Amino acid sequence: MQDYASLYAQSVDDVESFWLDAAQHISWDTPPETGLDRSDAPFYRWFPDGRLNTCFNAVDRHVLDGRGDQNAIIYDSPITGAKSKMTFAELQQKTAKFAGMLSRLGVAMGDRVIIYMPMIPEAIVAMLGCARLGAVHSVVFGGFAAAELAKRVDDATPKVIVSASCGHEPGRVVEYKPLLDAAIDLATHKPSHCIIVQREAVQAKLVDGRDIEWHAAHEGAVELAPISVHATDPLYILYTSGTTGQPKGVVRDNGGHAVALNWSMRHIYDVSPGDVYWAASDIGWVVGHSYITYAPLIYGCTSILFEGKPIGTPDAGVFWRVIAEHKVKVLFTAPTAFRAIKRADPNGNFLEKHDTSCLKYLFLAGERADPDTISWAESQLGVPVIDHWWQTETGWSICANPVGIEKLPVKHGSPSVAMPGFEIDILNDDGDVLPTGELGSIAIKLPLPPSCLTTIWGADEAFVDKYLTTFTGYYESGDAGFCDDDGYLYIMARTDDVINVAGHRLSTGQLEEVLADHPDIAECAVIGVADQLKGQLPLGLICLYSTSQRKAEDIIAEAIDLVRSRVGRVAALNQIVVVERLPKTRSGKVLRSTVAKIADGTAWTMPATIDDPVILDEITAALKTIGYAGG
Repeated sequence: MQDYASLYAQSVDDVESFWLDAAQHISWDTPPETGLDRSDAPFYRWFPDGRLNTCFNAVDRHVLDGRGDQNAIIYDSPITGAKSKMTFAELQQKTAKFAGMLSRLGVAMGDRVIIYMPMIPEAIVAMLGCARLGAVHSVVFGGFAAAELAKRVDDATPKVIVSASCGHEPGRVVEYKPLLDAAIDLATHKPSHCIIVQREAVQAKLVDGRDIEWHAAHEGAVELAPISVHATDPLYILYTSGTTGQPKGVVRDNGGHAVALNWSMRHIYDVSPGDVYWAASDIGWVVGHSYITYAPLIYGCTSILFEGKPIGTPDAGVFWRVIAEHKVKVLFTAPTAFRAIKRADPNGNFLEKHDTSCLKYLFLAGERADPDTISWAESQLGVPVIDHWWQTETGWSICANPVGIEKLPVKHGSPSVAMPGFEIDILNDDGDVLPTGELGSIAIKLPLPPSCLTTIWGADEAFVDKYLTTFTGYYESGDAGFCDDDGYLYIMARTDDVINVAGHRLSTGQLEEVLADHPDIAECAVIGVADQLKGQLPLGLICLYSTSQRKAEDIIAEAIDLVRSRVGRVAALNQIVVVERLPKTRSGKVLRSTVAKIADGTAWTMPATIDDPVILDEITAALKTIGYAGG
């Protein structure tokens, strides 16, 4: 195998041939002869003359290759106690039946289906069944508020919605059906049918003439063979987290998506067909799409479907139990999961109870991975901990340490280097390329490689305005950072989270990195608050370890001194408040902008994706104690 440098150079110098070579590892109905269609730039299209079916690539081809008895999905729900396994042969039968059922209900190629479901096997069957038929699925996080779900119903205009009676969270059952009913009442568009999985905890009331129970819907349905679609046809719509107003539906195609994800499994994650791969995320997020459902199955791995949390289901050792029990080779999760585990079990007592020697790598993504968390995970697990950076819009890694090609040196705080096809520059506000080490906007040269978004559903103009207008010839990532002399990228903050203190640009990530080094601080966030003199000042929010016995004021004073010694007085971080927990989205991202608005006393709206709205009341009360939020 080539080394990273030569592979990356090839992907930049001869982009079409690089990806046409990668495309040979996908099963095509009509193999592509053209790699990239540039005729309608900036709406680039990959493999325009190719035809395939994504479900066939994820399921049927493995059965035809003689691996039908291999487990495709291992379902593990520590909340309910349920466990099950599904082979590729069983998955083939179930997806074929589901596709036939949809067809009988009038769903055809190109029609939309919304999937509003918990982490149960039927959700993956539904996703793949849509792909088998050529229908476009849109997965909405189970339990999403009715008003937000209604927006997505009106935007995607689905013929059918697939849902369940309820989902499970630690200590509570969330009834989905009343939320779904309310969303349909609010929406202008009305689906013709809703397919409902009745779970044991709740039996939902079905609406006559519209709702059909899952098993009843399948009765009499014929198994449908995969339908060939154009590589450029849409596979799914995924609405990005934190949207307000008009939803922003990222469109993913079939061909480029399959090629890039298949490439990533070998070259980034270093797995082989038959290995057990676990992305501890939710199918409502892009990680769940890419690395619970599609990439592992396309490549022929066994994928873990986990209905639980890193702590509390039942304890901080559940990840280690799942790894040991199911022989997981690669774990991929968000840094916030490990921060939660570290805070609950800083000495790793639960880890000692399980044999995790099967684990080869831990990959982190979804938010910035602070060096302290990476170091703790390395010391506890004894395996490489690989940070990598990507977005809902890209669908796979923009930057990573490609351990399947060669393991590059790990630099804490960096997701390493650009992956093939991603040409990254750090730009100032005028679009000029900044020197090495200087903080600026991270932008990616067009065209983007395969699997990246092709447009916004029903809104081509919005796609251009949102991503392609700020810097000519570039995709604007919305993140700020810098590159070092070795080409390693450092993501320091969202562009909106860069703080301007008396003309000095400071990243929240830089300040958080220092705070996280304090031995009593388990988790932290830094926001910018308005200041009449300096424009903005940083304000820190810290969560302490459960084992900490020291006075909060002493810890705060030490933390402020730590920032002064490492960053300098220019940072002006003089205010820190202790909170019990940080407000986050369900995908684990800290809601910094919302907290900043609360602190400044400006108007704000409840984020649609917030994990627990009560946290914002707690934050408001804490901020008032130091004179913010109207205090």
